[in-house]
Amino acid sequence: MTVETVAGKPVLEARDLVKTYGRVVGLDGVGLQLFPGEILAVVGDNGAGKSTLIKCLTGAEIPTSGELFINGSPVSFKRPQDARDAGLETVYQTLAVSPTLDVASNLFLGREIRRKGFAGTMLRALDVKGMRERARAELAELGISTLQDVTVPVENLSGGQRQAVAVARAAAFGSKIVVLDEPTAALGVRESNQVLQLIRTLRDRGTAVILISHNMPQVFEVADRIHIQRLGKCAGTITPQSHSMTDAVAIMTGAQTL
Repeated sequence: MTVETVAGKPVLEARDLVKTYGRVVGLDGVGLQLFPGEILAVVGDNGAGKSTLIKCLTGAEIPTSGELFINGSPVSFKRPQDARDAGLETVYQTLAVSPTLDVASNLFLGREIRRKGFAGTMLRALDVKGMRERARAELAELGISTLQDVTVPVENLSGGQRQAVAVARAAAFGSKIVVLDEPTAALGVRESNQVLQLIRTLRDRGTAVILISHNMPQVFEVADRIHIQRLGKCAGTITPQSHSMTDAVAIMTGAQTL
């Protein structure tokens, strides 16, 4: 197996991850490295172990064996909140946004800011103005120009705008790593391009991004490296410069090996 190397220290590293479900092997000794300011795509056919790998990396599943490291330090995630506390945020395909809440409220969902003084400590009143100001600043920093009004309910937004809200929420709280699960699924060409630009912006800010996608043209457009899963194993890690889309599909299907 040929693995393209990247200079520097990985922000996230998995070594020999194994996940079994009874006699079914979901992951079979998978290794992965993710570096700061990098977009690492994870691709593979259905049943290749992509979802299981991501769940083990983000605390949704506990590996049967293997090791995880954040910035070189060993970690053990028992639940998704453990991963968030370590600076790893995940945006699932279902988005998990609250349609009836506005943009700012969704960005701070579960992390609401309370007002100072008696109103916040005793009456538990929220600092709505402060959250909206911070939401505008975060969206501007990410270059999201399609969300000018943070008071609009999310249910009134387009699919691409909802995806932007979910990604912005993941990036808004000092996350070292953002995992995106099929972020352009069910989006049109224009909205997909906006989401891809947002992913590039995250990378340019120094955030490490894991992108799970079936869309090979998009993967080759934005990814720095491509981790290919096959039958529960890592079949190889390539780059858009070293291999073509045809090569990637051949490796995925077993027609070509590294």
